[in-house]
Amino acid sequence: MRERARALRAAGGIEQALADGAVSKLVETTLSEALVLGLLKQGVSKYFAIFGHGSTDLGNVLRIYEEEGVTRTINCRNEVEMAHAATALRWQYGELCAVVASIGPGALQAFAGSLAAASNGVGVYHIYGDETTYGEGYNMQQVPKEEQGLFGRLTAVLGQSYVLHTPEGLRDALRRGAICVNHPYRAGPFYLLLPLNTQPAELTVNLAALPGRPDLPKLAPADDVALDAAVAMVAKAERVAIKAGGGTRGHDAAVTRLAEAAGAAVVLSPGSTGVLPDAHPQNMHVGGSKGSISGNYAMNEADLLIVIGSRAVCQADCSGIGYKKAKAVININGDLADALHYNNTVALVGDIGAVAERLAAKLEAAKANNNKDEWLESCVAKKQEWAIYKRMRFECEPLRDDVWQKPVLTQPAAIKIVADFAKAIGAAKFFDAGDVQANGFQIVEDDRTGDTFTETGASYMGFAVSALVGAALADNPRYAIAFTGDGSFMMNPQVLIDAVEHRVRGMIVIFDNRRMAAITGLQRAQYDAEFRTNDSVAVNYVQLAAAVSGVLAVCGGSNAESLRAALKAARDHDGLSVVHVKIYSGPDELAGLGAWGQWNVGNWCADVQDEWIRQDL
Repeated sequence: MRERARALRAAGGIEQALADGAVSKLVETTLSEALVLGLLKQGVSKYFAIFGHGSTDLGNVLRIYEEEGVTRTINCRNEVEMAHAATALRWQYGELCAVVASIGPGALQAFAGSLAAASNGVGVYHIYGDETTYGEGYNMQQVPKEEQGLFGRLTAVLGQSYVLHTPEGLRDALRRGAICVNHPYRAGPFYLLLPLNTQPAELTVNLAALPGRPDLPKLAPADDVALDAAVAMVAKAERVAIKAGGGTRGHDAAVTRLAEAAGAAVVLSPGSTGVLPDAHPQNMHVGGSKGSISGNYAMNEADLLIVIGSRAVCQADCSGIGYKKAKAVININGDLADALHYNNTVALVGDIGAVAERLAAKLEAAKANNNKDEWLESCVAKKQEWAIYKRMRFECEPLRDDVWQKPVLTQPAAIKIVADFAKAIGAAKFFDAGDVQANGFQIVEDDRTGDTFTETGASYMGFAVSALVGAALADNPRYAIAFTGDGSFMMNPQVLIDAVEHRVRGMIVIFDNRRMAAITGLQRAQYDAEFRTNDSVAVNYVQLAAAVSGVLAVCGGSNAESLRAALKAARDHDGLSVVHVKIYSGPDELAGLGAWGQWNVGNWCADVQDEWIRQDL
């Protein structure tokens, strides 16, 4: 094994080693090494791991391959955390990697964390131990039930799964996995279940037959029939809105060109900020149940909707009632079901960039945007109204808080200060779930995709702080700031230790309002009362973080000047820093950015559903 690893390192990979004759095509080895070899052929050389009795044999292979410089593995302290870190590595840097967990509770924790990857379309391999195949009796930590293959069935519900009950099934497993984690339109986690006794089982592997990473061509409509129909619809419409979903990330130029050619107002999703530069006059900011004045105006007034790369979840279309005056839809999406989400749709199925460029060229030739000036002027007016509304909250002086017993910064004011700081130093931004996230995607002013990552697919508390660890395995790590609430931070505080251990440079800003402010606000709005969304336990987060050797912890103070000074001191630290900011929570209307849509939740359900029934789309 060691000689083989050494030969692969010298050759620069399996394909070259085979071509040079440095390794034989047929290899006698164990399933564990065969899996590592198969993943190497797909470009997977980075692992996040928490080893247990369910992964000892695989761990030994990874030890030898790392000693020979072929793979890299970092150990973490919590399976949810490492699942998020792996998701961030693929999402932010595009680097394919694998998560290794043990059996039972460890695998369940990693599985739970993989919901973030599944919800945001991020491809990551998850490798878990599994019960032995001989059926000799209960294995420790397996599902205690007289049925077979329960972990494989469990993981198959959330994504695609393969139980390597037979080691020779590896080739098929890796072929399916390669398509899943690299799918161009609907990627997600792929779960490999390794029974304890098949990991060290010996088999013959044909290295040449192991599947590589797929190289898929961009797809677009074969003819111009649907494109011409879309052009006619845009030319006829008076008020066109584009809904730019999470799938538009990375297609900035194509989406901008299409918007300009169509004379369309662009409404963003929480995950697509930056697709158009923030100051672009056609960028109406986010729309939906936590949208904006301008974004929701464009959604409500448009008579033609162009949906691009969106699943149309509640934040995107207000539970199905966001486009009250739209008569028809043009939907650009690689996934057939998502492309046909609405009625009266011309579906342009294929690669977003390829389709958008072709449609834009036809719209430009037809001068389809000629009659849209009045529409865009009204949208710009609403954008200015939104800007004034935000500025009032950004410039709000500290408000006296009942918990802190003194004036402290509001959530919008504090987030704006940190977001501006991140932009000034070129840092990436990760947002955790909750009130920080909801205010965050209303506040950020990105000019390109890739500057903000907000995990709104699952809204997984603890994602942002865990995501910082992804940089530990990145080829070219970028300084990042995790925006997190006190509740989200406490979901994965062990990141303090792992970040120091693996030399991560980054910052955590804890916006501490001593409650679940997003839910408190929802309770007040729906029932005029709050219930069990806070506690009375004070936590000194600066002292807590400073207890970890290597972490610089500073207090952000109670005003803008002190927060800016704390951010600068934190940035100068060569490692992980933590800034704690006390945040106001209360009824003052300047304390938040509000909700601008209708949401199918709580006592609003009847009204929203009644309106949905009457929608034609």
